[in-house]
Amino acid sequence: MDKVLFSLTVIVTGLGLGWLVRMAVDAGRLHLPVDMPRLRVGLQKAALLWVLPLTYCGAIWNLSLGDVELVAMPFVGASVFLLGGFLALAAARPLGLSARQTGAFYCCGSFTNIGAVGAMVCHTFLGEAAFALVPAYKLFEEIVYFSFGFPLARAYAEGGRQGGGAMAGLRRVVTDPFIIVALSSMLLGGILNLSGLERPSFFPLLNSILVPTGSLMMLFSIGLAMRFTRLNKYLRECAVIIGIKFVCMPILATGAAAALGFGSIMGGAPLKVVLILSSMPVAFTALIPPSIYDLDIDLANACWFASTLALIVVLPTLYWLTGLL
Repeated sequence: MDKVLFSLTVIVTGLGLGWLVRMAVDAGRLHLPVDMPRLRVGLQKAALLWVLPLTYCGAIWNLSLGDVELVAMPFVGASVFLLGGFLALAAARPLGLSARQTGAFYCCGSFTNIGAVGAMVCHTFLGEAAFALVPAYKLFEEIVYFSFGFPLARAYAEGGRQGGGAMAGLRRVVTDPFIIVALSSMLLGGILNLSGLERPSFFPLLNSILVPTGSLMMLFSIGLAMRFTRLNKYLRECAVIIGIKFVCMPILATGAAAALGFGSIMGGAPLKVVLILSSMPVAFTALIPPSIYDLDIDLANACWFASTLALIVVLPTLYWLTGLL
């Protein structure tokens, strides 16, 4: 259980410190050398452009690339993102949600916290070899979000302020520096892997430091923007999202991964990675479309907070389940 406690400590520390700093700044008790939005973006850029790409590159450098079954990993991840959103849409009508609420609810079902939480949990629970599979699982993440998720959310908006549809979203994907750097780090890691060069012996220790550090930076930046919403106003919606994120998607994704043979390679690590990453909470990114498209931001914020809070129960359960697989 030490690994569970470590993961929860990183999550609570990152979010808590960020929230405390924001509260202190709002109360005038703390004056930052830079404004809050710039600090948030700076932390995210440092984590996504430097820290996490280095960890992915180092992990892929040492990954066994001989298992053809792993080709399916990105498609499993993309299916989770898409199906989670569809399940949220299917639940919106019985819940009696308005168009503005449905758009926000879709984002909560689709957008999943892999970078800040999922990657760290994989590294902590399963080790570096399993962590190297994370970028493969999330390979199509931004493509799904920006070419499909954002345009669909905008379709439910009452006065969205960004246009362009799916093609504009796809253009944003292929020109996004974060995506370019992430793909470049994967490519470089693959080239080093195939080159036969021996990876320096310090990389496992380096990654054991950088992975939680990158997560802390991301979570701290999220905490800086975190605002609490009265959950009792959205109890049904939060319960449905928790059911989608932590019951439906893990069962469907892990079942598909098992059928693809993920449990028979690398000691079952790919199957365990799919189980963990398909069981992650709503991503903070899910709050962006409601903000820019005038959807129900309070609903999105409540679902994000409730699903993140549920990690207190979900992480010990995942640790137990990965031990059984």
